[in-house]
Parts: sequence; C-alpha cells; structure tokens
Amino acid sequence: MDGAQSSDGPDAAGPYYDLGRYHRGVDTPSPDAQVWFDRGLVWAYAFNHEEAIRCFERALHLDPDLSIARWGIAYAVGPNYNKAWEAFDPVDLADSLGRARAELELAAGGRASAVERDLIGALAERFPTDDPTDSDALEVGHSVYADAMSLLQQRYPDDIDIAALAADALLNVTAWALWDSRTGDPAPGSRVVEAKRILDGALATPAGRQHPGVLHLYIHAMEMSAAPQDALPAADLLRGLVPDAGHLRHMPSHIDVLCGNYHDSVVANQAAVQVDRRFVEREGPLNFYSLYRAHNLHFVVYSAMFEGNSAVALQAADELAAQLTPELLAIESPPMADWLEAFVPLRVHVLVRFGRWQELIDTPLPEDRDLYCTTAATIHYGRGVAFAATGRLAEARAEREAFTAAYERIPDSRYLFNNTSRDILAVADQMLTGEIDYREGRFDAAFAALERAIELDDTLPYDEPWGWMQPTRHAYGALLLEQGHVERAAQVYAADLGLDPTLSRSCQHPGNVWSLHGYHECLTRLGRDAEAVIVGRQLELAAARADVPIVASCACRLEAFGR
Repeated sequence: MDGAQSSDGPDAAGPYYDLGRYHRGVDTPSPDAQVWFDRGLVWAYAFNHEEAIRCFERALHLDPDLSIARWGIAYAVGPNYNKAWEAFDPVDLADSLGRARAELELAAGGRASAVERDLIGALAERFPTDDPTDSDALEVGHSVYADAMSLLQQRYPDDIDIAALAADALLNVTAWALWDSRTGDPAPGSRVVEAKRILDGALATPAGRQHPGVLHLYIHAMEMSAAPQDALPAADLLRGLVPDAGHLRHMPSHIDVLCGNYHDSVVANQAAVQVDRRFVEREGPLNFYSLYRAHNLHFVVYSAMFEGNSAVALQAADELAAQLTPELLAIESPPMADWLEAFVPLRVHVLVRFGRWQELIDTPLPEDRDLYCTTAATIHYGRGVAFAATGRLAEARAEREAFTAAYERIPDSRYLFNNTSRDILAVADQMLTGEIDYREGRFDAAFAALERAIELDDTLPYDEPWGWMQPTRHAYGALLLEQGHVERAAQVYAADLGLDPTLSRSCQHPGNVWSLHGYHECLTRLGRDAEAVIVGRQLELAAARADVPIVASCACRLEAFGR
C-alpha cells in the first residue's frame, strides 16, 4: 500500500463503491486491471469475499496473464476468520477447494513478480489436498500456510500487505479462540502473540495505520484479550477509512462495546447499515454478505439495548427480521437458515429488556415453525416471561412447555455466529424457569435457576455481540434487590460493570446504564455514600441517552414499576 488513490481507466469508469485510497501495485500493463485488483483486495480485507472474487475476475478479464488476480480468487474463495473449513457445507467445500487449487495451478504459469510468486506459493499450502473429505489435511493446511506467511513476512518486512496476510493466516489457526478468557494468556494452539507482534510493527508505520487489513485484524486480535482497549486507536483509524465497505464501517464497534462506548457502537453500525443498503441495491440480498448485513443490525440492537434506547433497538430488530425472508433462508448452499434464522427473533429480546409485556404476549408464532425453529422457541420464551410478569402463571407454564417442545425441534446446525441456537436458548430455559418460580413465591428455586442461567451465559463461546442479548446478572441483581439482598446484589452489579476481577474481561459490561442504576441503589442503601456519589454521576451521564426511565436493572423487578 502506498497511499495513492487508485485511478479509474475506461473499463473501470462509472459508478462504483468508494473504497478509499488503498493501492497495491501489481505486475500488469493494464491500468484498469490494476484498479480492479485493488478493489478486490480491499473487499477481501473487508470480508466481502464474493465481491472480491468478482473484482479479481474483472482484473483477469482485462489481463488474462495476471497471476496475482488468480491468487486473489483462491484467497477469497477459501476459509477465513468467520468461515472456517468446518463451516462450509459439502457442496460449497468441494467447489471452493477445487476452484482454489485450479486458480493457483493456473497462476503458476502466468505473469508475476517475485513477491507475487512467493504469495502464490505460500497460499498453495492452504489447500494441500483435492479431497474435500480429508478434514485433517485441510486443518493442517492452516498451520502450514501460517508458517509460510510468517517466513514471507520476515523476507519482506516492509511489505504491509504481507504483514496483514501473515497476521490473518496466524489468527486463522485458532479463529475466535485466540485468548484464554480466564487467564488472559493465549489459548492452546493460538498464534495470536506472533500475529500481534507483526500487526504492532505495521501499526508503527504510516502505511500500517492506513491499511484496512491491518486495522481490521488488529481489532480481532485484541477483542477477546484482557485489554481490548488497546485496540481503540486502531478502531478510531478504521472509522470511515473505506467509506462503502459496510463490514469495515462496523468493525470498530467490536471494541466499542467492550469499552462501554455503546453510543459509538450504535453510530458505527448505523453507518454500516446505510452502506449495506446501497450494496443490496446493486447486488441484491441473496448472497453470503447477508450474514454481515445481519451482523451489523444485530450490533445496533445489542448496543442500543445497553444504551437504554428502545426505539433504535426495535427499529433495527424489525429491519433485520424483514431482510430474512423465506426465499433467503431457503438457500441450501451455503445453508442460509443455519447461518441466519436465529437473527429473526431479536425483537423478542428487546421487548423483554424494556418490559413490553403485552407486545410479547401478542407476538405471533411463525407459520413455518421448522424453518423458523429458533424464532418459535424464542417467542415462547418471551411470552412465558411476559405471562409470569403479569401474574398469568398457568399460561406462563404452558408457554414453558411449548418452549421445551420448540427447543427440541432446533437442529444442532443452527447458529447465531459462534454459538448454537440450542446453547443460547439453554440460557432462556433457565431464565424462564427462574421467572416462573419467582412469581410462584419459590425464591430459593428461582435464584438457583438464575444462577444456573448466569453460569451458562458466562461460559458461552466468545462472540461479539455476546450470544445472550441481556446480561443474566441484570435480572438476578434486580430480584435480589426486590427481596432485600442488597449486599449480594451489589456484588452482582460490581462484577457486571467490571469493577472487580470476578469476571473475564469479555463478560464485563463497563458503564452500562442498567447495572449502574442497580449498583448506585445498592451503594446508597448500604451507606457507601462516597462511592454512590461517583457512580451516581456516571449513571446520570449514561441515562441521558436512554429513551425510557431507568428505574431498575431489569423490568422483572415489578415493584420498581409500581406493579
């Protein structure tokens, strides 16, 4: 990357996305092929791999001997940080593996500079077999490719793209399992320390601080660490760097939410959503990038809930559900229902968060309860909570039974990013049980169920946003306070806010308005007045953006609402 603006030649002219100023000179006599190669690599760094492939194909159309464009296709069609080999369905796996190997074989006979030949040779290590059923060989390919890219980075220490690609290869060895959240040490087998060293070196240079891949990957390298705030400078540099790449507009929010910057997260993802709308106008909705579009709206919902902003959360949840049509979910390769259906019922979580009991009770079930199986179970959960909160316990128990039946229909293959729907809804199972037990006056049983929900919530595999939308401690602390267990509630809120070392960093929610309210009340009731003044000031600032009165950490604390 040299910081120059890619120039559009005759074939590249016309409206296209604004991808910023990224440029990597390649061995081509065609200025237009150069433009399309640049675009392809930006999209690859932005994890829009389908669009990247289209750009690389366009470059090849203009310059059929451009080997590095074939390398780009092979790179983009293969596994990535959000789509490991095991996430490919059999058809997709066979097609992708076959194409990658074919493109690299053709690349070996085309025109390429020395560094481009080295990149092509290294990438070939990622695809060591033509047998898509040989999962062991494909898994080994991750490590061998990472070794090859690490050596290339040493050979070309000043090449920022090679630094980004080497870090990417190293992170993919244990994607989404980079750090041990309990100890803060690298996870078993993780090569994140080596990747971080390379990325830190790149970020020490002007080119690295303007490189979309370096900045993107640094956020992933640090988000599940014990110090995600160390990536705030990289997140800030990435904001707006590639204006029309929705995923890159979104990425700073991975750090924002971990640092309590919930409003910044909402703003970043709303910008991403605007960009995504333009992408859909051009390319349509039936593509794998729909997963990333869903992710951005998911983040708006999650962040707005922490901010206490019900209107923004509901609008985003409704927009997301409207995108996930039966036509999209019916696509079998890749299996879109397994990837996307669990996003549909986010509105239920928003209604629970804000205590909109009648709206929950009135929420209809989907017509196709097999296709929308996570949705059906989530609706039964929400209805059950609402019936319990409104004293209609027989109906709450009926919803509990219906939830159990619906849960059993959810296949193990149904995911919400890194967590299965079944694992996420296991939390709902205990939350609903606790809610019903509490309304029946069986407080010990209720608190035991909520404690089990907390355990399940805390031990979900790392994800951002977190798999369970409303921290389980918010309900637990609220009901502890309602029963007069002030000291225990204070400990719950302090842990949730990250004010003590109880929780791993990724399970903390700094500065969230709900726990600030609960903790401030506890401190006041315990006579810890000096601390209450400090927390009260933080609460005033956090509550200023909420669009509802913050009177408890959870709407389940009915006494706080005069019920």
